[in-house]
Formats: sequence, structure tokens, C-alpha cells
Amino acid sequence: MRRDQSISMMTVALAILGLVVPVFAQQPSEARIQELIRLAAERVATGQGTQPATGAQPAGQQTDTRPVVRLAIEDAVKAALDNNLDITVQRLNPQLQDIAIASARSVYYPVLGTNLTRSSTTNASSNTLSGANAAGAAVVAGQTTYNGNITQGVPWFGGSFVVNLNNNRQTTTNQTALLNPTYNTNWSATYTQPLLRNFKIDGTRQTLTVASNTRDISEVTLRQTLTNTVSNVRNAYWDYVYAVQNVEVVRQSLALSEKLAQDNQTRVQVGTMAPIDVVQAQSQAATQRQNLVVAQASMRTTEIALKRLLVSGTQDPLWNSTIDPVDRPEFQPEAVDVEAAIRRALSQRTDVAIAKKNLESNDITLSYLRNQTLPQADLVALYGATGLGGTQLITSGTGVNRTVIGQIPGGYSDALSTLFARDYPRWQVTLNFSYPLGQSVQKAAIARARVQQSQIDAQLKQMELQVATDVTNAAINLQSNAERVQAAQAARELADRQLEAENSKFEVGMSTNYNVVQSQRDLATARNNELLAILNYRKSLVEFDRLQQTTLGAAGITVIGR
Repeated sequence: MRRDQSISMMTVALAILGLVVPVFAQQPSEARIQELIRLAAERVATGQGTQPATGAQPAGQQTDTRPVVRLAIEDAVKAALDNNLDITVQRLNPQLQDIAIASARSVYYPVLGTNLTRSSTTNASSNTLSGANAAGAAVVAGQTTYNGNITQGVPWFGGSFVVNLNNNRQTTTNQTALLNPTYNTNWSATYTQPLLRNFKIDGTRQTLTVASNTRDISEVTLRQTLTNTVSNVRNAYWDYVYAVQNVEVVRQSLALSEKLAQDNQTRVQVGTMAPIDVVQAQSQAATQRQNLVVAQASMRTTEIALKRLLVSGTQDPLWNSTIDPVDRPEFQPEAVDVEAAIRRALSQRTDVAIAKKNLESNDITLSYLRNQTLPQADLVALYGATGLGGTQLITSGTGVNRTVIGQIPGGYSDALSTLFARDYPRWQVTLNFSYPLGQSVQKAAIARARVQQSQIDAQLKQMELQVATDVTNAAINLQSNAERVQAAQAARELADRQLEAENSKFEVGMSTNYNVVQSQRDLATARNNELLAILNYRKSLVEFDRLQQTTLGAAGITVIGR
């Protein structure tokens, strides 16, 4: 009897304690939980983050009111090609190389030279041959010189020529002169042709060839920059799309968690569930709110990274807008031909093209250095003519006793007439030969160039092997990511079904709140894994194209060179 009474009293006490303690302990914690939930919901609604460094807005700021720009991936690529600052810088390099080539070619442009001189000389007469009839008499001679010449190097066989036209007008008080004033004119053309050294190649042609290769390298580098920029834009676009979709996934998970918490709260109110089960659902909802804040911050960060590639500066309207990516990364498995991809990469890769151009430049330098070890043998041919004109003096008497009794007028035209009539021609052919007895400097330069040539050739082979390795690895990664997407899609479908099953069992009391929450977490993880797998697959496609240098062709972009 006492035992029965004791059991009854204990039962009543436990029942009272079960009613009092939950009410006493639940009220403060429940109020605090509800307050935290309200604050978190407000922060999510206003787009605020937990870390200001990630772009979070200050407390109390309203929803983002920036203009929204709908942007497709090809529009993003076009904006980058038009505005990207890295591309703008690289586009100037070919122009700089054109200026360098023009400067080197200036050697082959004709150079015009002129000379104009006026002089006068007064000499004292000391004998009858001085032109005066008394000792100490002054003999004045004046001369005006006006010469011109054209010098030019020819761009073949290392030759050069010089054409001179020399003229002077002489006046004198010398009594023995036959012409006064006297006009002298002559012209000559000289051509110098190297026969051994500098015949096949010289310093100018070597410089021009290397400069031309450097110019080609600048174009290849520009194409490389364009390719990398397009690939970076596509990757940044897909990263931003993933971040946007991840925000939606987290929001869906948050909605499921909040609905479960509300349903559990209703069940507590009707007495079909213990209050402690509500806390677990509310905790899951609070965790999803935190995940949503993190996802939004990540979305803003990836948006800024995408804008950085698309705008020309902070004054660009796109920089102060919100980008709405309209494209979505669809999953369509593509067949991969690794051998064809390797051949395509070896023929189009910019780094391989640059290495080949460097090898060509080194070959040209080596050829020039070898040529410089040959003897110097130059053939010089000269042809010219002389003209004479002026006022002819008619005199009587001889020597200094002559007197001028008349004149036959003449001038510069008479000198030109005799010049072009070739009344007084001249020609000359010369062969100059020299050979240095010591060539240690040239031989050392040749040895160095040969070593550099072997080094560049080995680097080219190493680069080709690396290209084949990179393309093969990219193909393997592409196939692996395709299989990963398929597995992630299956996992997401199963997680969706699992949550539906748990909800159904939970409705009839055959499952627990913990199992439902765990299924919601699994579904969120599966959705995120599916998005991430599709993102990785799209990015692996971009990388596969980039390694083959087919990105520009796939985008319909053509780089027009010289």
C-alpha cells in the first residue's frame, strides 16, 4: 500500500515538474531565440552581411537600388574585348614594334646633303707667276661653293651608293686668269658592293629580321592575352552564376527549415510534439540564415571579380550596376578527341609560336655572326664627269703684261652643258680587301649563339611535351567532371526523394525531427554539389579550349595582323 502511494506521489511530482520546469525554463530561451531569428531575417532581407570587408552594407541600409543589367556570357566577352585594360595595353605593343621597324628601315631611305660656302683669300704677289705686275701687290681670290649629295643604302646584298654634285664660282684679280668668273662643276656616282662579309646578311638586315620577329611575337602575345581574357571572363561569369544559384539553393533550404520550424511550433501548440523539438528546427533555420549571408557576400565578391574584367574604369556604368547573368551552365557531355586536340594545340598555341619565333631570331643572329668572320672584300665603282664655264677674257700681250681687250660672256649654264655632255669623263674601279688575323671575339659570340640555339630548341621540345601533357590532363579532367555531374545529379534526385519520404513518415509519426532536419541538410548539400559539378564541368571546357588556343575561334574572334 505504501509502495503504491509512493509511486503515485512520485508520478504526480514528476508531472508537476514536467509542467512547471518547461514553462519556467522555456520562456527566456524561446524569447531569445525568436529575437535572434527576427534580427537574422531582417539582415537577410536588407542584404547585409556579417563581414564589412566582403561588401556588407551598414546597418539600417535598404535593399540594393542599383540598376540591373541583364548580361549574357557572349555579351560579357564582347565587353571585355572592348574595355579590358590588359588588352588595351597589349594592343599598343605591335604599334611600338612598327615604330622600331620603321626606325631600322630608315637606313635604306635616301639622305640628302648640301653644302654652301663663301670664302675670299688675299695673297701678296712675290713673283710674276702670282698674277700681279708689282711685288707686294694684292691678288684677291673669291670662291662660292654650293654642293649637294645623295647617300642611300640598298636593302639587298649590303650595297650602298653616293651621288655627288659639286659646284663653285671663282673670282680673282689674277691677271693670268683666262676665265673670270669661273664656274666649275662635276658629278660622280660611287657604288660599293660587299663580296664576302655583309653580302648575305649585315647588321641592318639582321636587326630588321629580329625586329620583324619581335613584332610577330607582340601579335602572338596579343592573341594570347585575348585568349586568356576570354577564358577568364567565361570562368568569372560561371563563378558568378554559381554564386547566384547557390544563393537560391540556400534560400530554398532556409524556406524548408522555416516551414519545418513553423509546423513544429504548431504541433507544440496542439500538444503533439515536445517543445524541445522546435529548437532543433529553429537552430537549423538560423544556420541556413547564416549560410545565406555568406552566400550573398560570396556572390557580391564574384560579381566584382567579373566586373573587373569587363569595365575600363570605375566610371563605367556597369561598375555601379547589378549584373543579372541570364545564361545558365547547361550540362551537355561532349566527345573529346585527345590526339586531334594535341595536334591543334601544337599548331595554334601561342607559347609554342613564341618559342619558334625566338628560335628563328637566334638563327638569324647566328648567321650574321658567322658572316662577320669572313674577309672584308668590297668592290667600289666610280663614274663622273666635269664641267667648266664662265666669262672668257680676251687679252693681248703675255704674262702679267697682258691687257683685257674684250670678253665672251658665259656662266653656270656653260659649265652644266659641258658636264652633261661628258666632255671630261672619269671612272675608277677599286677592290678593297682586309682580313683580321685574330677572331676570338667573333668565335666566342658564335659559340654562345650556338649554345642558345640548342637551349631554345630543347625548350621548344620540352614545351611541346608539356602541351601534350596539359591537353591530355585537361581531357581527363573534362571526362571526370562529366561523370561527376552525372553522379551529382543522381545524388540530388535521391536526396530530394529522401526528404519527401522523411516528411511523409514524419507526418504519420514514423520519423523524427532530427531525421527531417538531416534530410534537409543532405538535400542542400546535394543541390550545391550538383551546381558545383556543373560549374567545374563548364570551366574544364573553357580550360580545354584555352589549352588548344581555340577560345577565340569558338567565340568568332579574329585577330588581324599586318
